[in-house]
Amino acid sequence: MMYNQMAYMANQAYRGAATSVPPLKAISMLLGGAITFLQKSLAAQEARRFEEGHEHLMRATAILRGLSHNLDFAKGGAVAERLFQTYNAMILASHKAFGRPHARASFGRIVAGLAELRQAWEFVDATARGGGAAPVDSARRG
Repeated sequence: MMYNQMAYMANQAYRGAATSVPPLKAISMLLGGAITFLQKSLAAQEARRFEEGHEHLMRATAILRGLSHNLDFAKGGAVAERLFQTYNAMILASHKAFGRPHARASFGRIVAGLAELRQAWEFVDATARGGGAAPVDSARRG
């Protein structure tokens, strides 16, 4: 039941973002949301609030799953395939690290990878709008 509710909420977030935000900006925002939920999950785990941590983990992975399921393989080709593999690897790594003694280091690597991916999408967005490379905002890093 909880999974269906989270899937519904993730679907509503995608629909809302798709109607109010340009697609490249929405991807950056969704990756930022996944990063935030993973950080909240880690904080809850370290405070021994495992149910809360799991809930945050499920929200983060729902975002990544949604991103992977909305790839256009016909247009994206090898890039779409690589993104699909990357999103799924991040999901698996997050679940494997949850509740483990090495969770902090693992979540740190996952968040760093997602932050790098978000930065790449922000670069693509800035380039597509004709503005060239966007400056890196160090305060937003995972």
